[in-house]
Amino acid sequence: MVDFLEGVLKVAVLVFVVTCMAAAGLGLSAQALVAPFRRPRLVLAAVIANFVVAPALAYGLTELVNLDRPHAIGLLLLAGAAGAPFLPKLAELAKGDLAFSIGLVLLLTAGSAIFLPFVLPLLMPELSAEPWPLLQPLLFTMLLPLAVGMVVKNQFEHGSARLRFVLTRVSNISMVLTVALLVGLNVRAILGTFGSGAVAVAVVFVALATAAGFALGGPTADTRSVLALGTGQRNVAAALLVATRNFSDEPGVVVMLLVSTLAGLLVLLPAGRWFARRASGVIEPRSVPIPVSLEERQP
Repeated sequence: MVDFLEGVLKVAVLVFVVTCMAAAGLGLSAQALVAPFRRPRLVLAAVIANFVVAPALAYGLTELVNLDRPHAIGLLLLAGAAGAPFLPKLAELAKGDLAFSIGLVLLLTAGSAIFLPFVLPLLMPELSAEPWPLLQPLLFTMLLPLAVGMVVKNQFEHGSARLRFVLTRVSNISMVLTVALLVGLNVRAILGTFGSGAVAVAVVFVALATAAGFALGGPTADTRSVLALGTGQRNVAAALLVATRNFSDEPGVVVMLLVSTLAGLLVLLPAGRWFARRASGVIEPRSVPIPVSLEERQP
């Protein structure tokens, strides 16, 4: 029975990744492709935040805290996977620059396809030193569905909306099934993370990555909030894809991905609401009293 459920889990992960990326592609217009590249400083900041700062934070935390090795691997995997397809939803919540968030998904997804197979093995000897075994599934299950979705979106504008709705439903169902199977098959390992420091490290990592994205997000609040959320929210679909193909005999890796993703919501959702209040002017800077001269005080 366990072997059967593990087989279902692999299929569910594959369906989740493919439909998630295809649905994201169906939401990317031709304008969204070029939008982020009109601001090269923001592009450079996004690359630094997601592929330099975030992995460095994860590596530093794994060196600082004595995590179990599978948990450390899971955190490093998550840190190397950027471009979460849910970023535009978070950007809407935060009242950020939606066009920038859509283009950022494409930029970071493509960056993850380079970083995971070529750079991450330098930090993790457990991964294959040959890039192709890691690059192949990322190309065919992430970038290809994303590209096909974009082509359909730009060629068949009207029909793409309905197809995106269907794929989003399938992606949501497969995600729920994936989470349920991950929890069911690894419930003891998940409970074992409490008290091990894994949950606390995951929360700290997401908080620090979000702060780094905010600091590098440019001069305007709407791009700072998007880059903050885009750096804090990692691409769990890409990380799961690598984990299930390379660490199937170490459930602690996948457990750390799940725990980190859930723990990240404790940071990202309140952060998104705070950014939205800030954008609406609810959070206003403290007023500084203006000194009144003696002449003005006298009637």
